[in-house]
Amino acid sequence: MTVTVLWLIAFALILYFSYTQWEASVSPGLNKIMPRVLKSGHDNRWVWSLALAVIGATTLVRPIDMLLTAIVVAVLVLIVKKLADWALGRADFH
Repeated sequence: MTVTVLWLIAFALILYFSYTQWEASVSPGLNKIMPRVLKSGHDNRWVWSLALAVIGATTLVRPIDMLLTAIVVAVLVLIVKKLADWALGRADFH
């Protein structure tokens, strides 16, 4: 129960601050790291604020789980990249 309350408090604070500080800090920061494909002309303030709040609250409450998830995702990306490079090397494009 305590973990849930802490997660909800962290979620609410991160959501509030990311939404209120959108123009000053969050939007320019996201524009620097986001690929062009994900950028749109629409105001996605709510979507990104909610996503940042969920990820931030989960990272604050369960940091080891988030670290292990990031490691697993990185290993999977590396495996897929190596397999794609191998497949493209074996393909005959003549």
